[in-house]
Amino acid sequence: MTQEVQPSEVGNDRQAETVAVVAPSNAADLDGEGVNVFEVDQLDVFYGDFQAVRDIALPIRKNEITAFIGPSGCGKSTVLRCFNRMNDLIEIARVQGTVSYHGIDLYSDDVDPVEVRRRIGMVFQKPNPFPKSIYENVAFGPRIGGYNGNMDDLVEEALVKAALWDEVKDKLDESGMALSGGQQQRLCIARAIATSPDVVLMDEPCSALDPIATLRIEELMLNLKNDYTILIVTHNMQQAARVSDRTAFFSVDVEATQRTGYLVEMGTTTDMFTNPTEQQTEDYITGRFG
Repeated sequence: MTQEVQPSEVGNDRQAETVAVVAPSNAADLDGEGVNVFEVDQLDVFYGDFQAVRDIALPIRKNEITAFIGPSGCGKSTVLRCFNRMNDLIEIARVQGTVSYHGIDLYSDDVDPVEVRRRIGMVFQKPNPFPKSIYENVAFGPRIGGYNGNMDDLVEEALVKAALWDEVKDKLDESGMALSGGQQQRLCIARAIATSPDVVLMDEPCSALDPIATLRIEELMLNLKNDYTILIVTHNMQQAARVSDRTAFFSVDVEATQRTGYLVEMGTTTDMFTNPTEQQTEDYITGRFG
């Protein structure tokens, strides 16, 4: 039987101290408040014989923005893709350890990865609208998911939440590919939230955008966290400082034959950028390496 991922804590059915990295059994007590959506423990990811990341343990809080930062090749995106099992689509990928979502092990044999991806949406580095109309881009996910409500209302709601409705409401039948880069990325965000996810993953969503479009996406993220839990991978230190509530800093061990990423520390963004526990974190944030 397929286990249905329907945690009781999901809240979106359409309706300053440094934190030490601890095992998930203690993660809910990092500062005595808040609810953890994810708890990760002893996470290792391999691509064939190559170990991409090792021994990752961290909590992700509900209705917060958590930023993953670190040098290229440290496994930030690899870890991000573990939260909705996107690594399953890579034939040689292998995930070990625990990724718990509202108490459910996402990698349990009886968990349906398609249902996981419905509840945990993703926005990619480069805007990737479908070669369809703006309307159909948003309606596509709910339609294949069997949505039986008013599709017009759903499309409008998603576009409003993505701060795009006013710009496209008179041209919903036009191709999503005709929008600007920033508009395309907001369309992709609207598409991701149209299926009523609990969590939205963003893998460097602003890296291909100009500063003005980047600002719009950042403002959007701050608004969306009222309804969603957001995880973002970014190389932009200023962006992490501006939008995130918590920051996880990853680094990389370089050996003769491979580079393996690991988590250095995680804490509130304020403390990570002003008073990190590890010297390595301070060196990266201040630009001494990376």
